[in-house]
Amino acid sequence: MSAQHTTPLTKVYSPKEVEEKWYAYWEKNRLFHATVQSNKPPYTIVIPPPNITGVLHMGHVLNNTLQDTFIRYKRMMGYEACWIPGTDHAGIATQNVVEKALAKEGKTRHDLGREKFVEKVWEWKKQYG
Repeated sequence: MSAQHTTPLTKVYSPKEVEEKWYAYWEKNRLFHATVQSNKPPYTIVIPPPNITGVLHMGHVLNNTLQDTFIRYKRMMGYEACWIPGTDHAGIATQNVVEKALAKEGKTRHDLGREKFVEKVWEWKKQYG
């Protein structure tokens, strides 16, 4: 019979402890690192970023989980891949939602002017972002 190493499960799950342990492991093993001009074939994926047009929901979680899974799988298969999700940099969808809200008030972004419109967008972001 071979000796087995087992770790007893704690009665209460502590995500902070688990995340700190694995994050340190990932950093130590450079799992966040991608080499430029690697001899490995590249694997890329288009990442549609979340925007602040509404409250994030389980669909966002599913989308990000699938992207993360694909990238990790390809990386384990020998591809050069690094997944760094971001946020909506252009804000077009957000602008559209804020403009629709203004239209319900009988206003346009031009009525407000650039500065006031940007303030409205930040208010929207504060509420939904």
